[in-house]
Amino acid sequence: MKNRPLILDIKGNSLDDGPGIRSVVFFKGCPLDCVWCQNPESKRAAPELMRAGEKCVGCGACVEVCPEKAVSPDNTGFIDRARCTLCFKCVDECPSIAFTRAGVEKSIDEIVKEVTRFKGFFDETGGGVTLSGGEPLLYMDFASELLKRLKVEGINTLIETCGLFDMKKFESLILPYTDIIYMDIKFVDPGLHKKYCGVSNDRILENFKILNARCGAGNFKLVPRTPLIPGITDGDGEIKALAAFYNVNGVTATVLLPNNPIWLEKLEKLGMTADIGAGGRIREFYSEEDKKRVVRLFEEKGISVHFG
Repeated sequence: MKNRPLILDIKGNSLDDGPGIRSVVFFKGCPLDCVWCQNPESKRAAPELMRAGEKCVGCGACVEVCPEKAVSPDNTGFIDRARCTLCFKCVDECPSIAFTRAGVEKSIDEIVKEVTRFKGFFDETGGGVTLSGGEPLLYMDFASELLKRLKVEGINTLIETCGLFDMKKFESLILPYTDIIYMDIKFVDPGLHKKYCGVSNDRILENFKILNARCGAGNFKLVPRTPLIPGITDGDGEIKALAAFYNVNGVTATVLLPNNPIWLEKLEKLGMTADIGAGGRIREFYSEEDKKRVVRLFEEKGISVHFG
């Protein structure tokens, strides 16, 4: 199929990506470049090499097999990424799975076969299949065919999206086969969105308004979510602007995603570092005190809050 995506992972027993027990299909590639991305290995659409140094047993198999001599304990992070050609021979040879490949091709048949094993759990718990990423809507044709197949199997479907997509294509290819949409609204201010996410949010907010106006018919459920990144998305001004946006659009509930700094470890595995900013607080788990502050700001505007 044209524009076939790479798949990062298929998680079979998630309780965090929608109602009930769910299987989550993680797509690789995203149109945003959020500085705090919880899955940094999902940003690029191309395959990548990851290395978990704590798993290394020092056997040297990777050094011997690398044709470019890019793997050596003398290199920063063990890999000279300028020389690495992503042949992934180190992944194949590593006995301790210290090396892994981020992104593999899977057919729709393979994905459906893997997730339908858990249909009994979906039916029992009100769960289903979630398409996540990265951004699954980068690959609308592929996602559409996958969603159609899941609906044939009688499986509840959920899309997690950054909201940056072509609405006309979405309405024809995705919406008829989607039960729930989780859409991230990170900022209302387009300047802040471009600063921290790489692009303006004009289309994202417009797409949200369109879907929010339509979801009242009951054909699908729309859930807005916001990551709480200390010193970046969670300032009083940013939260008040978001609450005002929700008020204007009749939104009465939202989901908040507290910062989880485990993504910094993933960056290290990719051989990258983070532009921390915000006084280094981005390295911290989100505080209970700040949670209460943000909840209060939303509730003052009549918006109920749930944490994801």
